[in-house]
Amino acid sequence: RRSGQYTMNHDHSKKTPDGASFDRSGSQDSLDELSMDDYWKELENIHETRGNNHEERVALVMKEPDEGELEEEWLKEAGLSNLFGESSGDSLESVVFLSTLTRTQRAAVEKRVETVTQTMRKKNKHHQIPDVRDIFRLQNDAKGKVCDGNEPSTGRQSESKNEMQDGTKGPQFSLGTDEQKSPLEDMPSSDTDINLEISFSEQAANFKDSSVGKMCKGGGGDTLLPNFRVPKDKTGTTKIGDLAPQDMKKVYSLALIELTALYDILGTEFKQQKAVKIKTKDCGLFGVPLSVLLEQDQKKVPGTKIPLIFQKLIAQIEEATLETEGLLRIPGVATRIKSLCQELEAKFYEGTFNWENVKQHDAASLLKLFIRELPQPLLTVEYLKAFQDVQKLPTKKQQLQALNLLVLLLPEANRDTLKVLLEFLQRVIDHRAKNKMTLKNVAMVMAPNLFTFHGFSSKTIEQSEFVMAAGTANVMRFMIQYQKLLWTIPKFIVNQVRKQNTESQKKEKKDKAMKKLLKKMAYDREKHEKQERTPND
Repeated sequence: RRSGQYTMNHDHSKKTPDGASFDRSGSQDSLDELSMDDYWKELENIHETRGNNHEERVALVMKEPDEGELEEEWLKEAGLSNLFGESSGDSLESVVFLSTLTRTQRAAVEKRVETVTQTMRKKNKHHQIPDVRDIFRLQNDAKGKVCDGNEPSTGRQSESKNEMQDGTKGPQFSLGTDEQKSPLEDMPSSDTDINLEISFSEQAANFKDSSVGKMCKGGGGDTLLPNFRVPKDKTGTTKIGDLAPQDMKKVYSLALIELTALYDILGTEFKQQKAVKIKTKDCGLFGVPLSVLLEQDQKKVPGTKIPLIFQKLIAQIEEATLETEGLLRIPGVATRIKSLCQELEAKFYEGTFNWENVKQHDAASLLKLFIRELPQPLLTVEYLKAFQDVQKLPTKKQQLQALNLLVLLLPEANRDTLKVLLEFLQRVIDHRAKNKMTLKNVAMVMAPNLFTFHGFSSKTIEQSEFVMAAGTANVMRFMIQYQKLLWTIPKFIVNQVRKQNTESQKKEKKDKAMKKLLKKMAYDREKHEKQERTPND
């Protein structure tokens, strides 16, 4: 049994009195084995809570993709499905979008288009398959220039991108060894400044071996996490929620391409997971998809963006006091949690549930149970692995940049719920002097609830849990510590969206003018033909 494995792994913790891990983890500088106690204990609590109703669960079947299928799916997600398949001849639709991509983003797109094309050729698909170089040549011819997604002041970067017009494949470009001067050299900044004006993947390509990397590598305690900040911008920063839904769709496509380009450059594999659809509950509280929950909640409270049960559980925990020692760490009694669950399912929406019976530790256990019981993880099946893999990136700054892009990729309901959760966790940490729950303790306790998803039946995920433990706890710390930065839309992406909108408007005007001209020509021709048919003077 898995729970037996966990016990073996933290037997050493039994020698110390319960609670000693608080002081120890507060003083440790790295997430070593001793300070992992809270993580393993939390996993045991999770398994104990599951125990009796384990047979009720349906595991998500992870579908093994065929060759080229992942790349094809990726291009669809990025809004570039018309670069291949039956509609590939109509690739002009993507001209505006492609014209705003940076050098590294284009390389990521080229790499995927190339894989899909090769796969199609192997399968003898009869529809037209464009050469990847033609796609970008077509776009460059139409534009006459390449945009880097930044303000015109970064002209040098644009020049370097034009060198790609000879059809050089993305993966062949040199990483940070180009002869031309990097635009980053012109931008003196502190090691803790987050540059949102230049594409993260461009920064990684031009800035691979830097003092930032040397400073930021390795784990660190609460005090060692860099104080990352966004330098003040005269035009202000753009937050998620500031943009219209149609612009957020463009942000999603750009964030996906940018994240892929960043992972490509840093040598980390980026694969979106795909789960076969399973039957889920269409009503209730626990084990219900977020979208279904919100649909039923919005009938009660129009416009609500966070599940009502989630909001109520947080309010219940805060109602007592956040100064309770071991808050979130000390579990409620498993049998009581189970009966509370059943009672909530029956009475929550009727308004007859008696909240006075719910102890604070029970409410905290129910909150964590709610997160774990979601049919698909809060961080989504598609991106859970990418969130876990953030720990593999070389520097803390790059890890933060990747997390920023991943947050942009989450569906709105997941992102909003995650935001409320992280804000609550920060409030718990703010009372650490009394509750003994430091950033590290909270991250240890919450990581298993967000990252060890019950729906994955794959053995490889179980076996890698131990390897992932410290890493996911670190990712959790980042998400709590830098949550304000994570909900910022990078300026280079905002600029790319703005550029797309401007170019689309220009194209629309040109199309209108062309239609008007063609209409006039047709009218003139018709008039001329009529005159020819009637006798002249």
